[in-house]
Formats: sequence, structure tokens, C-alpha cells
Amino acid sequence: MPTLSIIVPVFNEERTIVAICNTLHGICPEAELIFVDDGSRDQSLSLLRAHARPSDIVLTKANGGKGSAIRLGLTHATGAYTIIQDADLEYEPREYPVLLRPILDGEADIVYGSRFLGTPEGHRVLYFWHTVGNRLLTLMSNVFTNLNLTDMETCYKAMTRQVVDRLDLESKRFGIEPEITCKVASLRARIFEVPISYHGRTYEEGKKIGLKDAFQAVWTILKYFRWEAPKDDVGAITLRRMSNLAPYNAWLHARFDGFLGRRILEVGSGVGNQTRFFADRERVVASDIEPHYVRELLTKYGGRSNVRIGSFRFPLTDADAADLAGERIDTVVCLNVLEHIEDDRGTLAGFARVLEAGGRLALLVPAMPSLYGTLDVHLRHYRRYGRDALKAIVEEAGFAVEEIRFLNRPGVLGWWLNSKLLKRRILPKGQLAAFKAILPFLRLEEKKAPSFGMSLLVLARRK
Repeated sequence: MPTLSIIVPVFNEERTIVAICNTLHGICPEAELIFVDDGSRDQSLSLLRAHARPSDIVLTKANGGKGSAIRLGLTHATGAYTIIQDADLEYEPREYPVLLRPILDGEADIVYGSRFLGTPEGHRVLYFWHTVGNRLLTLMSNVFTNLNLTDMETCYKAMTRQVVDRLDLESKRFGIEPEITCKVASLRARIFEVPISYHGRTYEEGKKIGLKDAFQAVWTILKYFRWEAPKDDVGAITLRRMSNLAPYNAWLHARFDGFLGRRILEVGSGVGNQTRFFADRERVVASDIEPHYVRELLTKYGGRSNVRIGSFRFPLTDADAADLAGERIDTVVCLNVLEHIEDDRGTLAGFARVLEAGGRLALLVPAMPSLYGTLDVHLRHYRRYGRDALKAIVEEAGFAVEEIRFLNRPGVLGWWLNSKLLKRRILPKGQLAAFKAILPFLRLEEKKAPSFGMSLLVLARRK
């Protein structure tokens, strides 16, 4: 699989298409080049076919805009890294090493080439109002995304495969740039800017962006700055929404905080909604099998010497078991993960395998099998658990259960309504936010455990 994929959208670029082909072939002989002709009405396509290598991918489509061409190109890209390159040579391909360096050094997930950071080569002096518009759009984007970019509208971007796979792009025209920015900000990707040279061109030379594209960029920012995750990833959307419920997450953590040891393995850390409460312990191994969660955990906690970010799949392989044995784990934390694993018994046995005698397990799972419905299906739950059945499989895995109790009785009605009656695929954002309003009712559970609830909490020790 090629290491680098280069996407080149093409629309009426007969003046430069031969030059861009020859340049890319010369400086990137091993790269995967994907040219997407967006319904050109000049000789661009015939020239492209005449000068493309046999290994190049040449795609054609009806005219739909630069964004739609990039989206089509990304579906064919197979490289570990992707660069978007305009066909008009306003951007210099020989600067690819500058774009890729922060990614290859492990410091970034996406790199913007900024036309306004300055380079020794300088840049062509062109339209004042274009610069003003660009600055204003960048400012607006920064306000809504909480970034400090200098050039949001730049075409020149290098991205890792993990970022590309999570963007779920929709824009057809030049709105693709603010859409990408809104989404990488929501993904908590590590974003870098580097200075690049820029050889701008005039409208007579073929420049296409105009005033209507500026208005479209404004609309795109307003549309996507609240974007959470790809629309088919219900689990990620739910985790994003739960991350905003700080009081509920703190209340949940308080239910088992006193049980935790000093050296913790968290299985299924997700975006770190609970990790942050024990990240200052002596040793924390935060793990997840989804690469995009691992990347986000690295962004949040990678700089801490006591925190290790990893990916361990349960049931454990011998190599992973030996690796974790060296961490001297005294506590396994597994919150709302076991229901996603088909072999839950083997997974629990793996938890016991990690721990020495007396080691602790803090386990949270969805309760009440009768509540299983569409929300569970879309969250990819294999099951919900009954109290007695859960206690039995935990003990079968080699643990002595010290406490097992239901949590969150007020949430049962909402889950039943949405999952069983209305058959929704995801809990509405407004209803999740209502968790803040029911905290007083949750605190009543601290004095007397309820006889039913949304979740079951197990605190156990390895025999």
C-alpha cells in the first residue's frame, strides 16, 4: 500500500495540467496520484490521460465542485498519508516534506500549509479584498472551533489515514475547507500549521473562487462547528455528548473512586470521559481498540509520564498478557464496554489474568435485558445484563464480588421510551443534557441502592 496519496482535483486546467503531472511524477515517483476531473470543458481531461502514468488513478465526474472532487478522490486513496494538491500550481509540490514533517515526527494528525506565516521565497502580491475575506473567514472559523489558525482556507493540507477516515465530508464546492476545519477540531486532532510559498493567480489566469463562496463558507462553519462524529458512528456521537455532562461523569466516578488502587488499566477508555478522574495515579494504562480513540487519548494524555496509551484486545494474547504483567496492574476499570464484546466470559477471565490475587475490578454494564432495544442495536450492544447472571459470570472468571448494585433509576423511563417505544437510533442531545437536571434524584441512590436501574456496577477482587 502506498505511503502517500495525493488528491488532485481538476477543472479546466489545460494550462497547467501537464506541468503538474510532470512535477508530481518527478518528485513523488512512489506516491499514489489520484486525479479527479470535475467535468472540465477544455482539454484538461485529454491532456491528463496523455500524461498520466499507468499507475495513476484518473477519475471523471460531472461538474459538482472542488469539494465533491476531493471527496471522490479520498474514497480511492489507500496511503497512510494524504495530501490535497490543486492542479493550478498555486501551491509548490516541492514543499511536501515541510507539510509532512510534523506528522512523520509524531506531532500532528493534520498539517495546514499557511500562506500568511511567511517564507524566505515570499509570495506574489495580488487581491487585497481576497486577503481581507480570507482573514475574516479564518477569524470566524477560529471563534467557532476555538483554534488559532492563520489560514483556514488553504488548500494545502496533509492528513493521516485515521483523520481521513473520520471526516465524513459532505461539501460540494469550496466549503470543503471550513468543513474539514470544523471536523478536525471536533475530532480533537493534533493540528499544525507550517509556512508555505504561494503563487497566486488572477481571474484571467483561471482563479475560480468568488464572493458567493465566501458566503458559503460562513454557512458551512455555522452548519458544522457542532459536528460530533461520523453520522453512522452512534457510539462516538454518544461519547461526545456524554463528555459534556461533567456533573454526571463526576457522580459516576465517585461511586467507585475509593475502591481503585494506584496502578490502573482502563479497558475501553473511549475519549477519556472517566480517564481524567484518575489520570494522576501512580500508573495509568488507558486503552482502546479504536485507532481514533487512541489518537485522541494521545492528544490528551500523551505528555504525562505516568500515563501509557495502548490498544489491547480482549481476550488477551500471550504477548499482551506478558506486556501488561510488567505494568504491575492492581485495578482493572471497565465501564460500559463488556456489552460490546461477544466473548464477555473470556474477557473477564483476561481481566483476572492481568491482576494478581487481591487485584480489583470496577465494572459497569447496562442493566435490565428487558430494556434491550434499538438504542442498544445501534450502539452495538450484544446484551444487557441481569444482576444474578452478571454476578455469576464475574465469579466464574475468578473474582469475589464485594458489591453489585443498580445505578441510575431515573434513566430507565427515558431509555424505554426512546429505545422500545420510539425506536430511535440515538438518544437526543437535549435528553442527554437532562442528566444534569436529575442529579438530585441520583444522589438519593447514594443512601439506598435502587432495586432496578440503567446500569449495574460491580466491585470485585481476584480470588
